[in-house]
Amino acid sequence: MNVQRTWRRMRCVLTRGTIGRGPAGKRIAVSVALLSLLAAPAAVAATGTATIAAGSLGFVSAPPNVNFSTTLTGLDQTLSSTQGVDVSDATGSGTGWNLTATSTTFTTGGATPHLLATSATSLTAAPADACDSGATCTAASNAISYPYVLPAGASAPTATKMFNATANTGLGNQTVTPTWKLAVPASTFAGTYTSTWTISLVSGP
Repeated sequence: MNVQRTWRRMRCVLTRGTIGRGPAGKRIAVSVALLSLLAAPAAVAATGTATIAAGSLGFVSAPPNVNFSTTLTGLDQTLSSTQGVDVSDATGSGTGWNLTATSTTFTTGGATPHLLATSATSLTAAPADACDSGATCTAASNAISYPYVLPAGASAPTATKMFNATANTGLGNQTVTPTWKLAVPASTFAGTYTSTWTISLVSGP
C-alpha cells in the first residue's frame, strides 16, 4: 500500500511541476530517474547478409582481327598493329587466368603461295592492361617474359601463353592490348597475306 501511495503522489507532483518540493522531493527525484531508465529503448542485435554468387570467365567480345599494311621500300620493315582483347573474370575466385595464342603461317595462298617466316609475328613488350569503363577491376599481374614469338606453321602449332594474370589478380572486366610486330623483309613479294590466329582464355595463371 505504501508503494502505491508513493506512485500516485509522484504522478500528481510531476503533473503539477513540483519536483523537489516538500519532504518527499528526494524520493520523487529518484523515481523520475527510474522512469527514465524504464523508458529507454532496448538494444537489439541484427545481422546483415550479402550473398554474392560466382560468375564466369570469358571474353566480353571476340578478340578482333589484326591488320598490317605497308608499301615496300626496298628496306626491311617492322609493322605494328594493336589488338584489344577484352577479358571478363567474374568468378570471384582469384584463381587467375592466361591468354594463349597460335597461328598459321602468313601466306598469299594459291597454287604457288608466297610466305612470311613462321617467326614473323611477335610481341617485343608486355601488352597494356586497363580496367573497362564501369569496372573497378584488379589489374592482371603479368609474369610472361618478352619478346614473345607467335607460333606459326602450315597447321597451327601448340598455343603458348602470351599474357597472364597471376593468382588474386585480373578480377573484373579489363582489356589487354598487345602491340603486335610483323617483320617484312626487303625481299618480300607484294600481295595480300593472311593468317588464322587462335587466341584462347584459360583459367589459372
